[in-house]
Amino acid sequence: MESEYETRALDGVIDRLAERFPHIPRTNIARAVREEHEGFDGSPVRDYIPVLIEHAAKQRLRTTVPAERHALA
Repeated sequence: MESEYETRALDGVIDRLAERFPHIPRTNIARAVREEHEGFDGSPVRDYIPVLIEHAAKQRLRTTVPAERHALA
């Protein structure tokens, strides 16, 4: 179950990633975070989930950057 703390932490993850990847639409960033978060459904220990999600989403967004830049060229 997602706590209020976890919800706020994930909002912060989206904010930080939107700052780091300004060329990627915020909706894409939020979707990446949400999809990574789904992988932790049912996990009993929730303390580090926002950190793990931020790391995984950041890696995912880094791999989409070159593809998006190519598409714009």
